[in-house]
Amino acid sequence: MVFFSQSALADESGVSFWVPGFFGSLAATPQQPGWSLANIYYHTSVSAGGDVALAREFQIGQIPANLTATARLNATVNATGDLGFVIPTYVFATPVLGGQASASLIGAYGVVSTTLAGQLAGSITGPGGGSIPFMRSDSINDTTWGFGDLIPQFALRWNSGVNNYMTYITGDIPVGAYQSNRLSNLGIGHGAIDAGGGYTYFNPATGHEFSGVLGFTYNFINTATQYQSGVDLHFDWGASQFLTKQVQVGLVGYAYKDIGCDSGSGDHVGCFQSQVFGIGPQVGYIFPLSQGLQGYINFKAYAEFGGSDRPTGWNTWLTFAISPAAAPPPATSRMITK
Repeated sequence: MVFFSQSALADESGVSFWVPGFFGSLAATPQQPGWSLANIYYHTSVSAGGDVALAREFQIGQIPANLTATARLNATVNATGDLGFVIPTYVFATPVLGGQASASLIGAYGVVSTTLAGQLAGSITGPGGGSIPFMRSDSINDTTWGFGDLIPQFALRWNSGVNNYMTYITGDIPVGAYQSNRLSNLGIGHGAIDAGGGYTYFNPATGHEFSGVLGFTYNFINTATQYQSGVDLHFDWGASQFLTKQVQVGLVGYAYKDIGCDSGSGDHVGCFQSQVFGIGPQVGYIFPLSQGLQGYINFKAYAEFGGSDRPTGWNTWLTFAISPAAAPPPATSRMITK
């Protein structure tokens, strides 16, 4: 669901709690009761210009915190990330509020690499109000291996024929690899709460499917930097056609926007509202593993566009999930008469 690499995303220094694209096709459809396990390999490659580079310079202490920059020029940030997510989920058999409840815990391990290169030039304003021109050339490289933050999630799903509805709440427990003066991190350094709802249209007779999930993130202050990211809005969607009962093809996409200004005494770059959009293909395959288990493989890829105050590029997701198989329909009994 959620990814937290400071090499790749948005808000403080262009980094967000939510990973755009986590939800996709069939997001709101009910699941089989019991335990399931999803494993996701996530790769991202992004870059950003002077706005994000300058924010990173402030964050890692390359520019004194008591100075405010009024220009940002000729610098770039490039980053790659390779992470593995492990997501155990338990789906309850007993209905809750007339729906199906599930609880998940998301963990991640991997590596992120970030480079910052170029010239930062402009003017800075000191405590006394005087303006001082500056120019500096930087070339910084940083690679971090480790675990990401822990993400618990609770969801409810309801089904009514071809219409499916869901609501969820999740949040960030900031225990992952994070240092405020490091260019690459796997944790975000602060807590967050995220909640939202979604809808899936799925007609097994025709194989048509469409899903959309809208959510909002509230970010707590980062006590290491005294920076509080604004409220984020994100919308993930997927549309697919089941060519058979096992094979699925379609499109996926997302929209992400920071709708609240950043704040805190550590904010030296102003409102810093980020946004990005993504779209790409997907393919999925469902197959039996045993009498009571089924497997699901899904590959999806996104090309990003329309980004601002945030690194943008492309990312891919490869998911392998094991879950209880749907129970077969009861056998039709024959009536014997004399």
